[in-house]
This record gives sequence, C-alpha cells and structure tokens, in this order.
Amino acid sequence: MNGEWYTKKWVAWSLHILFWALFFLFPYLLRPDFGEDNGAHRMLDKTGFHAAYMLNNVMRMLLFYANAHLLIPHLVYKRKYGRYILSLLAFLCVMLAWDRLLFMLLLPEFQHNYKVWNFFAFNLPVFFFLVIASAAFRMIRDRMEENQRAREKETENLKTELAFLRSQVSPHFMFNVLNNMVALARKKSDTLEPSLIRLSSLLRYMLYETHADKVLLEKEVEYLQSYIELQRQRFGKKVQINTCFPEISPGYTIEPMLLIPFVENAFKHGTGLVPDAQINIRLEVQHGQLAFSISNRYNKCGNEVKDKTTGIGLNNVKRRLNLSYGGNHTLVIDKSNGFFTVSLQLKLH
Repeated sequence: MNGEWYTKKWVAWSLHILFWALFFLFPYLLRPDFGEDNGAHRMLDKTGFHAAYMLNNVMRMLLFYANAHLLIPHLVYKRKYGRYILSLLAFLCVMLAWDRLLFMLLLPEFQHNYKVWNFFAFNLPVFFFLVIASAAFRMIRDRMEENQRAREKETENLKTELAFLRSQVSPHFMFNVLNNMVALARKKSDTLEPSLIRLSSLLRYMLYETHADKVLLEKEVEYLQSYIELQRQRFGKKVQINTCFPEISPGYTIEPMLLIPFVENAFKHGTGLVPDAQINIRLEVQHGQLAFSISNRYNKCGNEVKDKTTGIGLNNVKRRLNLSYGGNHTLVIDKSNGFFTVSLQLKLH
C-alpha cells in the first residue's frame, strides 16, 4: 500500500475545507438573541458586519497558514523563539489595524462604539487557538511525512537487499548445474542433449521471469522439477531420489528462487561419500498454505571439506524468508536419525 489513507491529498483538502467551514459558520450557529431594540442585534443584522466578519476570517486564515508554512519551519524549527514571538505580536497588530479599517469602511455608524480592548477580548482567544492549531497541524504533518520517508527508505533498502540475495542464487546454481553437464559429457551420455535443452529452459526462467517480486508457484515448481531431473540424470542409481508434487491449484504466487537453495543443499551434502544416499522431496498446497519438506542422508562419520560457498544457500534463504514473509512462515531444520531435514510452512498470496 502506497501510504495510509490519511496521507492522501484529497483527505487533507477535505479536512481543511471542513475546518474552515465550521470556523466561519460557528458564530451564526451560536448566535444569541439580544432582543429587537438591542444595538448589537442591529449590527449583527447589517450586511457590513457580515462582510467585515468574513474579511477578518480571511486574515485569520492567513495567520494559520503563515504560522504553519513560514514561522514554524523558519523560526521555531531553527530555535529562533524571540523572533517567532515578535512575529506573532506583529501579526496581532496587523490584525488590529485590519479590523479597525474594516469598521471604518463597512460600519461607519458604529465607529464611536469601537474599543481596542473589545478587539483583544474577542480576538485573543481565537488568535491563540489558531496559532496552536496551525503549529499542531504543521508538526503532525511533518511527522507523518518523516514516517512516510522512513517507510519508503526501508522499502527501498529491503528491495536492494532482496535483489542482492537473489543475485547470489544464480552463480551458486550455475556452478552446480555446469558440473552436472561436465559429468554427463565425460560419460558421453545420450542424455546430454536433452539435459542441455532442460538447462536452457532453466536459464531462460532465471534470466527473464525471476525479476518480479512474485512468480507463479506452478512455474517455480516446474523449475524445481527440471533441476531435480538434471540431478537424477547425473547420479543415476547412485542416489535414491523420491519426489512428491501433487497437483497445485493455479494462481498462487511465491518469491522467486526461494526453494532451490534447499534442493541444492540436499544434493550437495547428501551425495558423494554418503552411504545409501537418499533424498526425499515433497511439496503440496492446501488452503493457501504451502508445505515443503526435503530430507537427505548425510555421512555421520566423514569430515566434509567445506568450500567458500558452504552455508550461503541456507543463510540466504533464511534472510529472504524473514524479509518477504515475516511471521507468515515457519522454518524447521532438524538433523536426526541419519537425515538432515528441512520443513517449511508458508502462507501463499
């Protein structure tokens, strides 16, 4: 979601319009009854009074937005509090002069009743209310914008990190598959040509279909199955490979290249000097929940020589799961009874 509803421009404009509509209409809604012959009642009924009231409100609107957009950012935020107070006092004097001018032009018959103390008595509460309201408006808006920028920066950082983690998958995968091709070439196997065709389709998928945030789950499963077939051709009967991929309902999406590190890890550490090598892979989806499990025998007695890429795959996928799915996934890694087992529960989109 690109920002909360209250950050939308139309919401801000609507709130401003509602605020000033209520502000302008407030005296009319609470208009007192002074009696038929009261002078104040006669003044309230004059067209000049309504014009003066509206024009005074224009000055109050100017105070509100001048304080919010000029005085707060240029004086308060820079800690020039003395200048800020002087600016408010100067604005109050301008409002007094403006009010006096309006009385002279629009209500000349009531000039003799005009008192400066009346101006302060009626306008100071409104003045302080508008100053406080505009300061609160500015500070709340700035905090919302700061939070929005922080969220956008975090989102960009996460996208950058995910792109980097994805880029680590491709070289690691390529080393493994090319080793498969070399082994088939040395055996002069008839399966080399179909294997190269399958490898070509895998590379096409990696290069052109994995740049999106999410890919169709059925495409990702096809990718896994093709990779497993390449490994099956490489090892033949030396490794027992058991797979179970029940039919998946279309439409589900998943983070691309998310499951392949588990499969790579199983073939990397579950073959070679492992006696009775066996790899079991199962993937199914029920009610939007993906259940993926993979297990492989390992050599309990042997000391495996670790290379520079050892551990990249699992650490990579753990970080990607946390970034992309957070609490919507459960990952369990277990090493017991001669098997190394990974179980992943994932809520799909």
